[in-house]
Amino acid sequence: MALKAISTAALPLRQWPAPGEWTYEDYFNLPDDGNRYEVIYGELYLMAPVPSPLHQRISRNLEFLLWTHVQAHDLGEVLDAPCDVIMGTGATPVQPDVIFISKVKLDIITKKNITGVPDLLVEILSASNPEHDRETKFNLYAQSGVAEYWIVDSEAQTVEVFALNKGAYSLLGRFGSGEEVLSKVVAGFRVAVDEVFPTEKI
Repeated sequence: MALKAISTAALPLRQWPAPGEWTYEDYFNLPDDGNRYEVIYGELYLMAPVPSPLHQRISRNLEFLLWTHVQAHDLGEVLDAPCDVIMGTGATPVQPDVIFISKVKLDIITKKNITGVPDLLVEILSASNPEHDRETKFNLYAQSGVAEYWIVDSEAQTVEVFALNKGAYSLLGRFGSGEEVLSKVVAGFRVAVDEVFPTEKI
């Protein structure tokens, strides 16, 4: 959930990289200013510093359901944001909302970050800039080889599932209330859409 690429003019005075030239080392040297950032194709993106309660409830529900299944069947690891994911030169790093890494790839989890390509990434759309997840990250995750990508739309209350096919994503389905979402990557995992979205009124 990121807002936009930002200008270095918004950062404390020092010699920052030009747009398109940011690296993980540059990112790591950013000031602890209370903001969260991503670096995509060398561009620095400012993320929303405080996700909304609705965003957090959706993330909580989905992560809990996924982790319960993954743990029960010893399938791997489930993590959530903020967690740096570095995938080649395009993502240095990004912070997906929910991350699944299969058992055979657990060595990509290091003490500082995830260095490698997770099997499944989930993004909960930002109302202020849904294009970031639908276009920028969509293309990045496909190029990086993420096998499955879920886009959760809190306003429409839908879950879209995309599977990687010959380097590009194809839509497996757009699921709404009363329907179930089935993962091709997480063996046996299916979840009712109504369980993903919170029943809390506030």
